[in-house]
Order: sequence, then C-alpha cells, then structure tokens
Amino acid sequence: MKILCVFGTRPEAIKMAPVVSELLKHKSNITLKICSTGQHKELLDQVLQIYKIKVDFDLKLMEKNQILGNLTINVLSGVSRVIKKFKPDIVLVHGDTTTSFAAALSAFYSNIKVAHIEAGLRSFVFNDPWPEEFNRRSISNLCSYHFAPTEISKKNLLSEGIKKENIIVTGNTVVDSLLQASKMIDKSKKLTASVSKDLHSAGLRIHKQDTWNSGQRKMVLITGHRRENFGEGFKNICEALKKLSEINTNVDFVYPVHLNPNIRKSIRNFFGKNSFDKNNDKKNLIFIEPVNYLSFIQLMRMSYLVLTDSGGIQEEAPSLKKPVLLMRETTERPEAIKAGTVKKVGTKPNKIIKEVNTLLNDKKFYKEMISSKNPYGDGTASSKIYNFLNNLRK
Repeated sequence: MKILCVFGTRPEAIKMAPVVSELLKHKSNITLKICSTGQHKELLDQVLQIYKIKVDFDLKLMEKNQILGNLTINVLSGVSRVIKKFKPDIVLVHGDTTTSFAAALSAFYSNIKVAHIEAGLRSFVFNDPWPEEFNRRSISNLCSYHFAPTEISKKNLLSEGIKKENIIVTGNTVVDSLLQASKMIDKSKKLTASVSKDLHSAGLRIHKQDTWNSGQRKMVLITGHRRENFGEGFKNICEALKKLSEINTNVDFVYPVHLNPNIRKSIRNFFGKNSFDKNNDKKNLIFIEPVNYLSFIQLMRMSYLVLTDSGGIQEEAPSLKKPVLLMRETTERPEAIKAGTVKKVGTKPNKIIKEVNTLLNDKKFYKEMISSKNPYGDGTASSKIYNFLNNLRK
C-alpha cells in the first residue's frame, strides 16, 4: 500500500508525527511518502527536526501576507503534481487546515481515497472558528476513512450520513505525541538543558524557570492566535492580561507570541513598543518569542494553568494535569468541557479575570479540574490507525 501523508502547519506535524513513526515501522507493508506544503515554514521545521521526519516533497508554498484563496489554489495544484508522480493508494490528511482541505480536494479530483485523522469535530457554527469549521466539514465529504478521536466525533459523522464501518474511534494522536515528547525530555539531561536554553533565548530567565519548577511562584501559560479573536476580541484579552498581572503580583503570566503580524502588532499597540524587551526582569507579564515543541511542552509542565484559544492545547494540557480556560465563544471539542478538564470563558475581560483568579485561589475547584480524566485517549491512537490501514490490504 502506498500512502501519501500531507501537512503544512506545526499543529498538523505534531499530531501526524506519531502516525508517521508508526507507519515507518512497517515498511514491508506500507510505502510512505511525506509532502509538506510549508504553510507554517519556520514552526513546522522545528517539529520535523525533533521527530526526525524526512520530507519527500516540499512544496514551499508560504508567501508573505498570503491570502487563503491563493494558498488553497497553490496547495491544490502542488499536491496534484505530487499525486501524479507518486500515485498513492491513500492520501492521509489531518484536522481542519487549508492544507488539509486542499490536499483532500486534490486527492478527490485524482480519484484517490482520503483518510482523515481527527475527523468529526464540529462547532456547528459555520464561520466559527473560521475557516476551520468549513474545512473539516468539507474534508468529511471528500473522505473514505474517518479516524475520529472520540465517540462524540463519531456521532457527528453518523448524523451526517457517514457509514459506520468507515469511522474508527482512535483517541487523538496529539496525546501520543505529547507522551513521547515528555519521555524525550525526562530521559535526556542534554535535551533538558537544550530546552532550558531555548526558553532563555526566547526571553525567560533561568531563575524564573527554576522558581516555577520548584513551585516558589505560579506561572500561567497563555496562547492566543485565532482569526476570530482579531480586533475587539484580542483587545479584550490584552485588557484582561494587564489587569490579571497587576492583581496577582506573585504570579508570572507567560505568553509565547505567535508570528502572525496581526497578533504581534496588537500586543505592541496595547502594551507598547517595548513589550518584547528581554531585559525587563521585574515585570510579571512576559511576552516571549515562539519556542519549539519540546520547549512548549516544558512550559505546559511548569505552568499552574493554561489560558488559551487553541484547539490542540485543550487535548494536551489535561494529560499533564493542567486546567485549561478557553478564550473562545464556541468549541468543536465539547468532550473536554463535559469532562471538566476545560472551562469556556470567552473573551470578555471580566469573565477571564474572574475565572483565572478562581483557579489561582480556589484549591478545591483547581483539584476538581486536574482530577478529571482526559477524554482524548491514552496514547495508542497511532497504532489503531496503522492497524486499520493495514487491514485494508487484506
């Protein structure tokens, strides 16, 4: 069986990496080729290096200020050329990115079967998150095989007319990746030192890291990058962060800022031109440069709680027993809300401030959140995906 695995962003690569590793263990059964669109070039390369993934087809499509229409056209055209050359039996895509949608469409046009990892997620609001909700619904219509992370995801697909025999509940591959990455850090003193150095280079002093590891000070990890929060939503988030840092002087608020120029401009407009000053060791709201995947895992491990608008972190942090407050109005991951590992707080400043302060000060509530079971699996999703694909050969 010939399989073409296509990805282009860092989250895709993180979640695809354990699947790639699993498929490469079975070279006698499967011929695997990797195609990268380069949608997140710098961030993507970090993950490829960590997991030692060799890219066979690099489309290098990233352009400055590229609009989604052009990116979609370029992915569609580029993947079509790769399919014509490699002639795969199955094209494997992940999640809800423009890369995944256009790659799936390219495979469909070439009459090649598509297998979708992380299938069946729905917010049920067509333009929120945008364009991800459109992308994942469209990919489902193009797919032959659907690897759903949870029973809720499976139920969503069944309600849309997908045949039961083509849906496989696997858990989420991000848990596989997270557990592998944590083991890497723990097993290697050299890697631990490298992670600490990377965090220092990004703007975190060594003594700060030591105080979080020892529990002398609490650290709140923040991420925010979603398009639907651009503008008023992101301004509200900045306002909440400012007040939280002023109220909680014994807590450090750490924000690795996405490379998206809209995000970075908003932070400089709100907090001033020197927001990213690495020499200001006294402030407790700390904006740092993006870090590699292992370093981000270490940040999550050192944190007391996570404040985010990310999708993947809702799945990762609970495996590390870290509560998540979600700065979004809708979520395609209701399992986490239902399980109690994630609480939705939206983007209103007063709500964010209230919920962060509650977690910082209410030990009972905090314990309830970290005691909840992660609904996204136990780290065996990749082997389940391989077993299904391998059975297709028989």
